[in-house]
Amino acid sequence: MTRTVLALLTVVLCAACGTAAPAGDGPTVLGFVQVGDGGAWHRANTESIQAAATAAGVTLELRDDGRMQEQQIAAMRELIGRKVDVIALSPVVESGWDGVLQQAKDAGIPVLLTDRVVDTTDTSLYASALGSDFTAQGRKAGEWLVAKYAGATGPVKIVEIEGTTGSAAANGRLAGFHTAIDADPDLEVIASRDGDFSRAGGQQVMAGFLTKYPDIDAVYAHNDEEGIGAVAAIEAAGKKPGTDIAIVTVDASRDGLTALAEGKLDYVVECNPLFGPQLMELVDEVTAGRTPPRRVIVTETAFDAEAARKALPTREY
Repeated sequence: MTRTVLALLTVVLCAACGTAAPAGDGPTVLGFVQVGDGGAWHRANTESIQAAATAAGVTLELRDDGRMQEQQIAAMRELIGRKVDVIALSPVVESGWDGVLQQAKDAGIPVLLTDRVVDTTDTSLYASALGSDFTAQGRKAGEWLVAKYAGATGPVKIVEIEGTTGSAAANGRLAGFHTAIDADPDLEVIASRDGDFSRAGGQQVMAGFLTKYPDIDAVYAHNDEEGIGAVAAIEAAGKKPGTDIAIVTVDASRDGLTALAEGKLDYVVECNPLFGPQLMELVDEVTAGRTPPRRVIVTETAFDAEAARKALPTREY
């Protein structure tokens, strides 16, 4: 059998299993479909991946205007048509991806999920998922509130500003939080609304809560941007955030840690965006034809005000 025939068989077999053939002489081309470019977290995440790709000699094709699933699917199809070697996808919502993921698999292009995961019964449609444990993040936020209000007399009234409805981050942070606070019958979520992971959304939702519920004890915001928006609404209502109303958030961006150090937030759970080098390791695995771990969790911590003040001088995002 000639080398040409063997090469053709390798390509056919790799296309059938959805795993890329080993890269040729040129640089690996990675298509990256990001969830928009808004907010400090996603900017830092994109910059980390860009820097890591440059260091690894990987050509990055970035598509970062995907605030809607339809935009992300269109970007995926465009990258499939360009025959990139690997696609990294940060899905805006969990469900509805099987069709385009199957197209990538049929084209022999492995897909790496970043930051967020998808809801599918066919896990062969993606090679690996890299990111945070969102459920653990929500649980940490809930456990902090349980500890803060341990021994409280009477109900503790909590409002929740959720992330984008249907997103993996919102689903996980909601589930983990409620699992934690269910341990204390005095903790009660009296209202919950989607703030779309944005500062403006958090401010709008919190302003509505304050109008309807005058005696809120605590706020759980699914990210720092929403929490900082809630701070603005609380201050506009003549109340003192962090004192009159406790606020716990997720992300630990520079803005979030600054608000925490200033006493406007009470506790921040980290969601680390700086996993570009880990993504390049996975890109190397799949382009070499190896099978990477199905799930890779990013290392993260949590901050109180003192820890925030210590971290801020060297905070990268």
